[in-house]
Amino acid sequence: MDMVLALLALCALSPLLLGAALAIAFETGLPVLFRQTRVGLHGREFGMFKFRSMVKNAASIGPYFTTCNDPRITRVGRFIRRTSIDELPQLINVLNGDMSLVGPRPDVLEQRYLYTAVDWAQRCSVRPGITGLAQALYRSESTKAQRLEADLRYTRERSLWLDLKICWWTLRRLRGKGAN
Repeated sequence: MDMVLALLALCALSPLLLGAALAIAFETGLPVLFRQTRVGLHGREFGMFKFRSMVKNAASIGPYFTTCNDPRITRVGRFIRRTSIDELPQLINVLNGDMSLVGPRPDVLEQRYLYTAVDWAQRCSVRPGITGLAQALYRSESTKAQRLEADLRYTRERSLWLDLKICWWTLRRLRGKGAN
């Protein structure tokens, strides 16, 4: 079901994807996609795609985590982050089988220290998602502890009904404040 919906979404959203790619290219040049290693199902690493929202070589310029009013974020980047358009290339990750539409957001390996061994195993027992319970409940206004608990709660309570509710809540929250 994920792959069919991802393919349909890619087709339906192709004008938006093209527009975002062109806006990024005109503002800061190529490449328009950013690929970052993340941890997925069973702890397997994969390359997660996003539209590039920062200046080139941003990692060498500033902190690892983004901050409010981060000077590395471009004008187009602020818009695509606020509207979550930057996440849409992850539909390719869904087609590749690395991600699901709904599940905990994929962590970078360095975030493993935030979990106990048992919680990390539970976290890696499901395919990560483009959206998840933490994003649907909190968007960007949560603490790390709240996001971790929501991710673990999802792994314990996952169901088709919960996935549908998360999709609905996510769509409603997209009209509000986006990511930094």
